[in-house]
Amino acid sequence: MMIRTLAASALALTLAACSPPSQPAPAPEREAPATPDTTVEAGPPNADPTATAPVDGGLQGGTDQWKTIASADDQDRLARLNDAWKQALREANHDFGAQLDSLGMLAVQDAALATPPLQPGPGKYRCRTIKVGSMNGEGLKYVAYPWFTCTVELTPGGDLVLTKTTGSQRTRGLIYPDSDNPGRLIYVGAQAWGDTETSFPAYGAQPERDQVGVIERIGAGRWRMVVPWPKQESKLDILEIRS
Repeated sequence: MMIRTLAASALALTLAACSPPSQPAPAPEREAPATPDTTVEAGPPNADPTATAPVDGGLQGGTDQWKTIASADDQDRLARLNDAWKQALREANHDFGAQLDSLGMLAVQDAALATPPLQPGPGKYRCRTIKVGSMNGEGLKYVAYPWFTCTVELTPGGDLVLTKTTGSQRTRGLIYPDSDNPGRLIYVGAQAWGDTETSFPAYGAQPERDQVGVIERIGAGRWRMVVPWPKQESKLDILEIRS
């Protein structure tokens, strides 16, 4: 069995779920129930058997190379991360400067701390999404959603899985080491939308649902996942993750 750790830069990761039918654009986030069910979904019984490999070989074919999984289009999005930060902050700052300032280091591009632990360890977390800038230049340039629940799961095969389990825009995916920048991690996942979907698409099955971003530690018990050029609504999405 090939179990990897991030410290060794050999952690292999993947999505575990099936592909529901195509859905319209995501609805706005809503308050989570007072006592949400935060069980991490393992996928329905009819999940695509090719989506996972035996745990003793790791998932996603045992690879720890995110570029072999992410599409060329999503790799290009990450390559333009700096531009996404600059354009999104410039747009939002015009009318929402005070709100951006109130976020502190969360909205500072160079706030990442390169010292361990780079990744949130297995467990349950509070998380919230901040959308900055407008995808098409119209509509709101800043939206801050309330707190929801996220989990991090370490599988027996050594895969680190991040899941946003509550809210109307949920995501599930894998955390990879970044060989080009050892001070950050790469997320590759996909979204479930609305209240009726009970599973997550496999990455690549519905490209409009796919998400690729960077995960960075920005303080004690505090991380963020930054998704540049999202496929809906904004220019930059920030998922704040707190222990």
